Amino acid sequence: MTNGFHVKDYGQPVKRYVQTMDLKDDPELIAEYRRRHTKEESWQEIRDGISEVGILDMQIFILGTRLVMIVETGLDFDWDSAMARLATLPRQQEWEDYMAIFQQCAEGATSDEKWQMMDRMFYLY
Repeated sequence: MTNGFHVKDYGQPVKRYVQTMDLKDDPELIAEYRRRHTKEESWQEIRDGISEVGILDMQIFILGTRLVMIVETGLDFDWDSAMARLATLPRQQEWEDYMAIFQQCAEGATSDEKWQMMDRMFYLY
């Protein structure tokens, strides 16, 4: 990355969650998965739902078949209740089923079942 990126300032402390998931090892599927996550191809209802449950920012990074997702929320955010609510929002399960063709996951899995929470083990103390 040569241009950098703008770091959001929320004016308050935030929680950060980091999760991981693997894609199927197929270069064509991975290219299509990337395309479907562009601003033009991702579904507005999904982006709206993510914000509606209290997620301030979400980013997904990729290396080969490995995905890493970083989620930032307010301090009062409760992951379990937010994910339960997200699963009920319009088109959410349809999106999960749509994305599952690319992901190594069980059929019918929710977002919370697909993505595995990572533990922070280091920072610049």
